[in-house]
Amino acid sequence: MTGTAMQADSNTKPGPGKMVLVVGPSGAGKDTLLNALRDRLADDPRFRFATRQITRPADGATETHVPITEADYDAAIAAGRYALAWRAHGLGYILPPDLDDFIKAGGTVIANGSRHALPDALEKYENLLVLLITAPKAVLAERLAARGRESREEIERRLDRSRFDMPDVPNMACIENTGTVEEALDRIMEKLT
Repeated sequence: MTGTAMQADSNTKPGPGKMVLVVGPSGAGKDTLLNALRDRLADDPRFRFATRQITRPADGATETHVPITEADYDAAIAAGRYALAWRAHGLGYILPPDLDDFIKAGGTVIANGSRHALPDALEKYENLLVLLITAPKAVLAERLAARGRESREEIERRLDRSRFDMPDVPNMACIENTGTVEEALDRIMEKLT
């Protein structure tokens, strides 16, 4: 279940700040770039990085997140306690509602997103930027193999299944992440400013 939590007393879209959703296939380097970007912008009060709530236990091997139960997820959706919410890969994801206050105050929120969240985000936010992090299939396969979580056959099946079909998004920047982290960050910073 997805949906857009709007303020009951207002039909206006959160703005004048911006929601930035970082999306892309597994192995594209989203987490690496988000962590490096977080370090680069650590002292800049105009930016805030979202911590997702996910129906997955914290295990130290995945992104830092707030683990929640399926019941917690369902309750948050029913009560409208989220900025964005979506389901993907059998999990529920929530961006907390206080992010909208930061956007309304003129700030920029940067979040690890999903193509599944884009329709709601497009409808909800006055200013939405989608950063699509990509890499050629061979590079994705190499990076997934380096993680050591899946066999070559499983990686090939994952890459074949996950052709990254994107909805039509008017404000999307494609960042091919095949060079250095610094090069990719410089391209991202051009889009953020």
